[in-house]
Amino acid sequence: MNILVPNLGSTSLKYQILEMPAEAALASGKLERVRDYREAIAQIQTGSVEVHAVAFKAVHAGPRYRGTFLIDDGVVRALEEFLPAAPAHNAIYLTGIRAFRESMPGTPLVAAFETEFHRTMPDFAREYGVPATWREAGVARYGFHGASHQYVSERSTAMLGRPLRLVSCHLGGSSSMCAVDCGRAVDTTMGFSPQSGLENATRHGDLDPFAVLFMMERHGWGVDEVRRQLAAEGGLAGLSGIAGGDVRDLEDSNSAAARLALGVFAYQVKKTIGAYTAAMGGLDAVAFTGGIGENSPRLRAACCEGLSFLGVQLDAERNENGRGDRLVSPAESPVAVLALATNEELIVARRAFAVLRSSVAAL
Repeated sequence: MNILVPNLGSTSLKYQILEMPAEAALASGKLERVRDYREAIAQIQTGSVEVHAVAFKAVHAGPRYRGTFLIDDGVVRALEEFLPAAPAHNAIYLTGIRAFRESMPGTPLVAAFETEFHRTMPDFAREYGVPATWREAGVARYGFHGASHQYVSERSTAMLGRPLRLVSCHLGGSSSMCAVDCGRAVDTTMGFSPQSGLENATRHGDLDPFAVLFMMERHGWGVDEVRRQLAAEGGLAGLSGIAGGDVRDLEDSNSAAARLALGVFAYQVKKTIGAYTAAMGGLDAVAFTGGIGENSPRLRAACCEGLSFLGVQLDAERNENGRGDRLVSPAESPVAVLALATNEELIVARRAFAVLRSSVAAL
């Protein structure tokens, strides 16, 4: 079975066609700094490869859909219901689902939700101190980037050859971290929505909700205006004043505001590594992935600076000049630090294949 996985990120579109269950990549591609996702989807090149199913790395559909599902009207309605919680993501995936329904009618579509990997988080890490009616409505810490964190956990374990207490750092236009204890997620930085946690390219990270209410009352802003500002003008863009908040642009800038944005980001990553070490009772490895985590030696160094007391060290030569999946820590370091290319599409294809196989068997 050939499964097309269009990975619609907040600023990019990557895709693979994977032959399952052999997991052979038949085609792949990547578009960056995407603005029009329907146009980007139209540019996917399948060549002569026949596509039997399309699997999406879907984001947020609430408590009922923390897993992998054949896309039906119920899944679409749930994506629409939780659109206000993930406007930058659910809108993209709803566009993708509609585009493929039109262009490939009759082809099975599958949603592998990013929240699935985080289902193992204990209740005390998941629940917010909000009124019971809020929790009953689905307000909880869901976590996202689940496919990436799962892949990083599996890849790190395979490379190091032992069970790990791992901090997975998915750093890119959209960034999050996850504490993974022997393959099970125990905590993560994103919460009810992908807006929380680390600063993202244009979306704010952790923010006191009363600051939002304060600004709304002061300026008379409505919900739509505040949502637009926090999704499009916050994060690294808001801190640096550089539109788009792309770390490559920030690193090329000599402005004090850009340096501040990078400093804020590195500090958030560093303190989270420390917190997750405490949560897991120790630390065996830190893995960096995503557009920033994999490709920015400068940010990796800044994120690890000052963590030698935990056993986190970098080898300058490996960090600056190595290529591919690799250790960037000294061989003798008590904590392994890795730079990895994530493969969310593979995790999504595995989940989708399992669901499709089960649905065929049930017929």
